Amino acid sequence: MNYGRLQPKSQSEPEPEPELTHVQDHSNLPNKTKKSKSKLRLVLLTGVTLIVAAAIAVTLAVTLRSKSSGGGSGSMVRPKPTKAISRVCSRTLYQNLCVNSLVDFPGSMSASDKELVHISINMTLQRVGRAFYTSTDIVNLEMDTKARSAYNDCVELLEDSIDQLQSALISVAPAGSISEGDTNPDQNKVGSTEDVLTWLSASLTNQDTCTDGLSEAEDSEVKKQLTDKLKDLSELVSNSLAIYSATSDDEDFGGIPIQNRRRLMSDVHFPDESVSGFPNWIDRKERKLLQMPVAGIQADVVVSKNGNATCKTIKEAIKMAPQKSNRRFIIYVRAGRYEEKDLKVGRKKKNIMLIGDGKGKTVITGGASVQDKLTTFHTASFAATGAGFIARDITFENYAGPAKHQAVALRLGADHSVVYRCQIIGYQDSLYVHSQRQFYRDCDIYGTVDFIFGNAAVVLQNCNIYARKPMEHQKVTITAQNRKDPNQNTGISIHSCKLLAQPDLLASNGSFQTFLGRPWKMYSRTVYLLSYMGGHIDPKGWLEWDGTFALDTLYYGEYMNYGPGGAVGRRVKWPGYRVITSAIEASRFTVAKFIYGSSWLPSTGVAFLAGLSD
Repeated sequence: MNYGRLQPKSQSEPEPEPELTHVQDHSNLPNKTKKSKSKLRLVLLTGVTLIVAAAIAVTLAVTLRSKSSGGGSGSMVRPKPTKAISRVCSRTLYQNLCVNSLVDFPGSMSASDKELVHISINMTLQRVGRAFYTSTDIVNLEMDTKARSAYNDCVELLEDSIDQLQSALISVAPAGSISEGDTNPDQNKVGSTEDVLTWLSASLTNQDTCTDGLSEAEDSEVKKQLTDKLKDLSELVSNSLAIYSATSDDEDFGGIPIQNRRRLMSDVHFPDESVSGFPNWIDRKERKLLQMPVAGIQADVVVSKNGNATCKTIKEAIKMAPQKSNRRFIIYVRAGRYEEKDLKVGRKKKNIMLIGDGKGKTVITGGASVQDKLTTFHTASFAATGAGFIARDITFENYAGPAKHQAVALRLGADHSVVYRCQIIGYQDSLYVHSQRQFYRDCDIYGTVDFIFGNAAVVLQNCNIYARKPMEHQKVTITAQNRKDPNQNTGISIHSCKLLAQPDLLASNGSFQTFLGRPWKMYSRTVYLLSYMGGHIDPKGWLEWDGTFALDTLYYGEYMNYGPGGAVGRRVKWPGYRVITSAIEASRFTVAKFIYGSSWLPSTGVAFLAGLSD
């Protein structure tokens, strides 16, 4: 069975017999028209323009000065690294690449440790931009459906990385280095330490997702050419993340691995929640918006399949939203089942709020799966990458079924995203928490294998997590977290939730084991805090991925959970697993400290617990 992961699965299962299935129309993928090629070139050119603009706007003064020690490319012999370069590179996972890449970059030989942060990110941004641009060289290659899907993923993810690295570059720029003539507020916004960590972590996840998709493709020529263009990108982003993490003086390091912290975070006091259930520092207007019935909301666009609205499809409504808007744009989707191909809120569509008529009433659905020769990333019934995305009172569903394997219902890579009072229904890989900061409240999530997976910094709070009956010879695994790098501020935190079994699983009388999670990547991180665990949870608690892989580098924790499956006496004895007994340690995975960042969550108006409890 192909599970679409890099490491082999420890679960075994016979391959299902071939069956006739409906394959989506991808006739536009293998052969691009001149029009589509021109459009892609325009997109690529726009991306490169952004890179150049960023480099000009925020380049260090040392890179503009002509210095004999600058380590320019004209020298035939690579200069010996300075003490600063040697020092910052000693903190990275790829030290030789770090030294060799930095000494060749203008200004690096006279740069301080902090200046090397900027230089490292600048260099990485330029390399990612080059990979993005040169990918146009192979857009017209004839590709099979799976290779085209992987190629499209990589192009999208590279473009997202450019945006994230550009924001990080501006945020770490020295004072006074931003051009006075640059009036773009999006470009001039300086992020916090947590913001930069999030953007660099997401960029690294993007490269990982791209290479995962390519590993599944069978087209050797496409794979070879793209792999050549992506050479060293993941390692360069990892090095930038490590250098930044080690040299920053800020104390806003909520997501850095506990074992790597230089200091304990002080306790943070948050006001008590109001009687309404919303924190009392939330803006009155936003609070009303989240509390009021749909009838009282003035939506910007109304969607109805019956035609008695602004438009009939959600895709049309998203197109109507402005790009990079700081104002909340509300799309009200009336009751009905909406199945639309490639339905997505792109990264330029910011602050979109999608409101439905309730769970099971407004349903966004689809049936794409890896059996359609798509990457897992490409199977989502709905996806969003635009920052500030909110979904409320909607069901997201993938009906492909367990025999179709990976089939995503909802994929999010939108920073500061919130999913409130929604259902996410599928089997394997139902909810793809791909990257950046996410919050789920009062949601119902259904699945079988790895059905909450990805590498976001995500908190699920007050949610019902339902295990369904899997196929024969499978085990149920709730999470598969894929943190690849020890400096990524990512992980899955499940707080005050209920782990329940669906009737079909209960009826099997224990024939299928259910586990809290398993490590997809080396530094997988998942915690359960103050949650109810039903009797379907296996006493062992957690499942190996492949032998001893990641058992000493993962971080899996449980804190004061309860219920028949919450007993920890027979849990695994892995080096990376711990029963958390300290409230201070547990609180690092709460909303306040894990995803709170720049006070973004209160402005959404969604009720939440900032700490461990009221």
